Amino acid sequence: MKKSIIHIDQLFKKYKDADDFSINNLNLIIEEKEIFGLLGPNGAGKTTLLSVLCGLIKPTSGKFSINDLSYQNNATEIKKLMGVVPQEYALYPTLTARENLLYFGSMYGLKGKELKSKLELSLEHLGLLKFADKKVETFSGGMKRRVNLIAGILHNPLILFLDEPTVGVDVQSKNVIIDYLKELNSKGTTIIYTSHHLVEAQDFCTQIAIIDRGKIFAQGTPKQLIAQTENASNLEDVFISLTGKELRDVI
Repeated sequence: MKKSIIHIDQLFKKYKDADDFSINNLNLIIEEKEIFGLLGPNGAGKTTLLSVLCGLIKPTSGKFSINDLSYQNNATEIKKLMGVVPQEYALYPTLTARENLLYFGSMYGLKGKELKSKLELSLEHLGLLKFADKKVETFSGGMKRRVNLIAGILHNPLILFLDEPTVGVDVQSKNVIIDYLKELNSKGTTIIYTSHHLVEAQDFCTQIAIIDRGKIFAQGTPKQLIAQTENASNLEDVFISLTGKELRDVI
């Protein structure tokens, strides 16, 4: 039987001078070894929630635990369990791929043969080994995305947070990234994933929560969500049914 790895209880987040809460009395349980999709329109609260869970910003109120550890009392220990792959490239463009990954690996406490071995295997797995000593600024978007991913998983995190991991990449890079993430998940890594690619999410995720205005509107497997939504034949139909057709332009 699976256990919960993330437990969120009555979480609120309101930014200074904001009119509304970005996270509004949110309750959520995520089980271990899931590929959990957090889906919602622009401004729904997805990135804010990930930022709170990763310890990048503090909630206004409420509490959450990760792997049975309360974040209020175990922040340092919890951070060692997680990997984070942001939407923006977290790379140094004038360094090579190898230099970037050696740096990020050392930040996680990896060193020597262990670091070099993991680095080589990951670069090879994602088709980047022959470009390892080229500067990242010369890479295509798909190549940068793959290096960005490696930087977040070198230390074999128990939980991996991904914010739009395939945005702006070619089909081949997307397939390589998704296949690699599925392999990581099969080895025990719980994945928390946000995306606007609903077709991708429908195929990739084992569980999905749809968030809007800081609240969870629905949660279940893709098949369950489609089955319980009237006239829905895919996840996009579910999404529109729950969040509406109104434009969500955000400044």
